[in-house]
Amino acid sequence: MRILILGIGNLLQSDEGLGVHIVNQIAQNVEIPEDVEVIDGGTAGFDLLPLMKGREKIIIVDALIVDDEPGSIYRFKPEQIRSARTRFSLHDVGIIEIIELLKLLGENPDIEIIGVVPEDITTLNMDITPRVRESIPKVIEQIMDAASFN
Repeated sequence: MRILILGIGNLLQSDEGLGVHIVNQIAQNVEIPEDVEVIDGGTAGFDLLPLMKGREKIIIVDALIVDDEPGSIYRFKPEQIRSARTRFSLHDVGIIEIIELLKLLGENPDIEIIGVVPEDITTLNMDITPRVRESIPKVIEQIMDAASFN
C-alpha cells in the first residue's frame, strides 16, 4: 500500500492514546482508498519499522508535548522536530529515531506528523478529555488533506 496513516499512543492513559483513537475512528467512519492503510501503532516502538517500509507517504498521528492549549493541532515534517528540538513522542522509542532508522535502511517516504496537545496523559483512563476530543474532527481533516484523498 502506498500511503500509511499511523496512530501512536497508549489507550490506557487518556489523551496519550489519541493517535490510536483517531485512526480507529478513521478506519470505522471514513471511506479509504485501496492504496491507503490505517494502522493502530500503539506503543510498538521499533516494531513499527516493517509497517513503515515500502511506503510513498506516511502520516503519523500522536500526542505532542508543547506549551500550548490542549487540543491544539500541529502539522509538520520530521526535520522540523530536529531543528526546533520539540519533544514529540511520549514513548520509550521516539518516532524520530524510527524515522531516522527507516532512512538508514534506504527508505525515503514523504512523512508528515500531525500532533495534538494533550490535556491529561497520566490518568489511567481510556477516554479522551473533552477539550482534546473537540479537536478530533479537525485532526481527521488534516489527515485527509495530508493523504490527499478527501
